[in-house]
Amino acid sequence: MVAACDGAAKINPGPAGWAWVLADPAGTPQRWEAGPLGRTTNNVAELTALAELLKATDPAVPLEVRMDSQYAMNAVTKWIAGWKRNGWLTASKKPVANKDLVVRIDTLLAGRDVVFEHVLAHQVNGDPLNAIADAAAGTAATEQAPAGTAHGATGVPQPSPATEDKPRAARSRKARTSRGPGGGAGPVIKAKFPGRCGHCKSRYEVGEEIGKVASGWGHRACRDSAPV
Repeated sequence: MVAACDGAAKINPGPAGWAWVLADPAGTPQRWEAGPLGRTTNNVAELTALAELLKATDPAVPLEVRMDSQYAMNAVTKWIAGWKRNGWLTASKKPVANKDLVVRIDTLLAGRDVVFEHVLAHQVNGDPLNAIADAAAGTAATEQAPAGTAHGATGVPQPSPATEDKPRAARSRKARTSRGPGGGAGPVIKAKFPGRCGHCKSRYEVGEEIGKVASGWGHRACRDSAPV
C-alpha cells in the first residue's frame, strides 16, 4: 500500500487537524480520513496523522508512507533509539516533546514493514498524495470536523490554489527506513533553535541537521535537493 499523511495548524499552536490518504500500488487514491485536534501544535498534528494512518491500515501489508514533516519522520525512525537510551531525554537533557505520541507510533510500527519517504510540501507538480493529505488536514483544522471516505465522502480533497504559485522543485531522493549524505554545498550543522525551512516552509527542530538553502536555513534534505 502507498499512503501520505499530513498535519496542519493554522497558527502554531492554533486550530489543528490531521489527515491521511491511502492509494493502491499504482497511486490511485482509495480512501482518506481527516480529523480535528482543537488547539495544538503543527508537530502534534503531524505525529497524529501518522498514528491514525498506521492504526487504520493492515499491519500485515507492507506500507510506503510519504510525508513532508522531517520532524515526525525522524522522531520515529532516527531519534527514538537515542531517546530510549537516554531515558526519554534529548541530547540537551530535556524531556522529549510529544513523547506519548512517539511511543504510540513506535508500538504501531512494531513488527511491520514500513518504508518512509520524505517529500517536499506545497510544490507544483509535487507528490499528489501529499497534496491531498495537506488539503484535507488544512480543512479539518479550519472546520474542526471529521471527514473522509468513512464519513460519506465520494471524492478526494483538492490541493490548495496557493500551491500553484510556488516554483516547482524536485522531490527529495527516497530515504528508506524499514522497521522489522547529501550533495549540497556549504556546511551542515545541528539547529540550536527550532525554525522554519527557507525552502519547503515546514518546521525543523532543535538538534536537526540543517544547511543553507535559497532563503536562509533549511532541512538538510532540502539543501541537498536544491543547493544554494
